[in-house]
Amino acid sequence: MSWTRVAGFRVVVAVLVALCALPAGMRAACTAVDPTHAAWSALLDRWVVDGGVDYAGWKRADQAPLNAYLATLSGACAADYERWSPQERIAFWLNAYNAYTIRLILDHYPIGSIRQIGWLPLAAFRERFIPMDGLKGGAISLNDIENGTLRSDFREPRIHFALVCASRSCPPLRRDAYRGPDLDPQLDDQARRFLQDPTKNRLDAATRTLSLSSIFKWFRGDFEAAAPSLSAYVAPFVGETPAALDGFDIAFLDYDWSLNDRPGGKP
Repeated sequence: MSWTRVAGFRVVVAVLVALCALPAGMRAACTAVDPTHAAWSALLDRWVVDGGVDYAGWKRADQAPLNAYLATLSGACAADYERWSPQERIAFWLNAYNAYTIRLILDHYPIGSIRQIGWLPLAAFRERFIPMDGLKGGAISLNDIENGTLRSDFREPRIHFALVCASRSCPPLRRDAYRGPDLDPQLDDQARRFLQDPTKNRLDAATRTLSLSSIFKWFRGDFEAAAPSLSAYVAPFVGETPAALDGFDIAFLDYDWSLNDRPGGKP
């Protein structure tokens, strides 16, 4: 090999080493993220029916709009993320979780439950199928979004009313995207819708019992970090004062993991 070729080879190697040494957010190509998430709102408005999803209709439809929206999320850069408000960051991750969950279901549809994906229990939530080079340095999982980012970085228990795991006992999926400026009223609305749905949570004044979703059992610490007790936390969302629910017994309902499939989307 000639000296010129050796020198050229060394230059190429040096450049590659330098690129690998850069932070992931600098290596990845930046994609501007629409803060209104309008593309996601359009898809939700078309395919969400009473909190469920018309997966069959969505599966038959052109997948390009969903894939294009996901590409903008995956192309987000750390430098842009740092400029976002906390509310915009939370909205970004909530939309990403819900959109990639739907992508996962559509890729495996027809199925009866998200738990049928993968060999081990709840494998779908641990699968690193979400490309996030610019923000996380590689592929991440749904669990990474929920536990590694949203729960650890923001301490906002209302996220549990917004993350939709494609199951009937999950909170309802909204027909509009989460947006930073509107996040607080959107999350309050989600909390009220979820807690006032008798198929998911029930208040029995006669027996002084709160029958709550298993979400409140799994993430009890998140809610009790924001209120003195579970009953005190849920009270304003069911139209009661904390004192009115003081002393109520707490029971946890079984979780229905069957798919939140609901035909009737807009062709």
